[in-house]
Amino acid sequence: MNTPDKDHMGYLVIDRVSKRFGSQQVLTHCSLSVPKGTVLTLLGPSGCGKTTLLRSIAGFVEPDAGSIWVDGREITSLAPNQRQVGYVFQHYALFPHLNVADNVAYGLRVRRRPADEIARKLAHALDLVNLQALASRYPSQLSGGQQQRVAIARALVLEPSVLLLDEPFNALDAQLRHTMQIELRKLIERLGITSIFVTHDQLEAMTLSDNVAVMSAGAIEQFGPPLEIYDRPTSPYVADFIGRANLIPGRCEKGFFVGPQPIASRVAEGEVTLVVRPENISIETGAGPGWPGTIAFATSIGPTVEYEIDCGWAQPLRAMVPRHYGLGTIPAGTPVRAVISDPQAAVVLAGSRVHGH
Repeated sequence: MNTPDKDHMGYLVIDRVSKRFGSQQVLTHCSLSVPKGTVLTLLGPSGCGKTTLLRSIAGFVEPDAGSIWVDGREITSLAPNQRQVGYVFQHYALFPHLNVADNVAYGLRVRRRPADEIARKLAHALDLVNLQALASRYPSQLSGGQQQRVAIARALVLEPSVLLLDEPFNALDAQLRHTMQIELRKLIERLGITSIFVTHDQLEAMTLSDNVAVMSAGAIEQFGPPLEIYDRPTSPYVADFIGRANLIPGRCEKGFFVGPQPIASRVAEGEVTLVVRPENISIETGAGPGWPGTIAFATSIGPTVEYEIDCGWAQPLRAMVPRHYGLGTIPAGTPVRAVISDPQAAVVLAGSRVHGH
């Protein structure tokens, strides 16, 4: 497991948090350190524990072990309303009988804040998400993107120290989803608020995050900046989950992967898994280095073409290459060589845990 050093205390610190529901261990010794004003994404498949960890930070779930700190203050045993933590639910959880203004101001009224304070903070929150003109509308009169902005404003109006968002873009179509990701990232940067996202979408994690914690079976598999995790995954699971990857079992001898091209490895000898991203595979014809194979399938995706190359393995090798205007794809059945464009960008991991090639 790759986790931050707790000695370098962040603004939000999760220290060895564990949680069990009945016989199921949901979280196992999770530790993270999040600097102030940064965005952390908890990334993983359904059931990996990411929402349970988020709810533990919010106070909706009490850990069985470990502690949670915000700005040097332990909040593990505090009630949710004592934590100064804002929470945006996956399905927004807006009150249908309240208009936008009343939904956003609800938390302030529950806390019995003075009317002038409520009016001032409400106006500021609506301004932040550009909803001033819709203050009198009801949730049923809003689009999905507008409802999401109401939910975010309702969390921000309480001026939280930490903003938690549980898969907030799930209900949006693809184009609006990307637009809202960019808008929210800009808003978070402008406010300088420490934020934690939960998602199973690796593109969302890459777009939003300063750091990503990839989770598997209740544990943190790898932690770091998204491009660092993409370029240097520490396990086949991480390589396959963040981005797409060719995972090729093989052997190392004298510090090099045994194959058609010399790939340097920190693993001197033994079984390994070679990780090669599809964009790091070029397609060549004629004699030369590379894995021999034939084109099995091609998919044009706007500026790129993704090829599946049959190299005689159970799974095809995937290559993603630029599409040139006016040129078609390489026909199926064409003999080619799959060449690693940049051997330094390939990653050799100890152990051959990937089957099927």
